[in-house]
Amino acid sequence: MRLVMKLSAFLLSCVIGAAAMAQDGLADHKLALQISDNNPQKMNTVLNVAANVVRHYEGLGETIEVRVVAFNAGLHMLREDTSPVLERLQSFGASMPNVTFAACSNTIAGMTKKEGKAPPIVAMAETVPAGVVDLMTLDENGWTLVRP
Repeated sequence: MRLVMKLSAFLLSCVIGAAAMAQDGLADHKLALQISDNNPQKMNTVLNVAANVVRHYEGLGETIEVRVVAFNAGLHMLREDTSPVLERLQSFGASMPNVTFAACSNTIAGMTKKEGKAPPIVAMAETVPAGVVDLMTLDENGWTLVRP
């Protein structure tokens, strides 16, 4: 039992360490994708780009971290009640742990005010104070920014 606990703790620390390393910018490649339009075609394009880039670099044996930042009308991509790509998002969470999603708190606040309740955001998404500021910070830290 102790061996199982120690092994579980070790594996958990490896996973956390790998995630922290990628977030600290130690991945070989870092890509930030912007989605700011409520357009299913653009949302699918963002997910296609993320998947293709991950497969490419993993095929070369290199590490890649991809962050999708959603703000303005693009936040609908990360809403549980309005996302036209919800099923794809769920499969990303299971198959591509190096692709993360960020939801803009400013946009959430605006939608909350307009709708009278907070929009339900997918559990896999992290909230950031401002989507544009998040993109700027990523850029300043060496990430490549792309708006498909």
